[in-house]
Amino acid sequence: MTPELTVLALAILLQAVQLTLLAVPANMELGTRYTLSPRDEPPPEQLSRRTARMQRALSNHFEALTLFTAAVVLVSVSGQSGWFTAACAWVYLLARIAYVPAYTRGWVPARSILWAVGFFATILMTLAALL
Repeated sequence: MTPELTVLALAILLQAVQLTLLAVPANMELGTRYTLSPRDEPPPEQLSRRTARMQRALSNHFEALTLFTAAVVLVSVSGQSGWFTAACAWVYLLARIAYVPAYTRGWVPARSILWAVGFFATILMTLAALL
């Protein structure tokens, strides 16, 4: 397995951890009557600020993981894996790990900087595959 695929596996596990960290307080705040429902109606009350931030951080990781997965597949399938693309993958993962508490705790501008670091690491991996 390439280093990039290893990091992708870890990023998937990070997403699972984020989902769990969101699901517990969301269930406590909204109640299982709502969270087990088909959610045809809006929730009876809003999530707390912290839980809502956790939800947005998770949604953001779904978006980022899509591009990162494409970059990893591109690098791995094309045989372009190397020290640079591996470093980019690790930078992405570390930025995404740090992004969770930065977003949840409202660290400005750290949250945006961490997002940009992960995004540009993904773009650099993609560009490296083209060279």
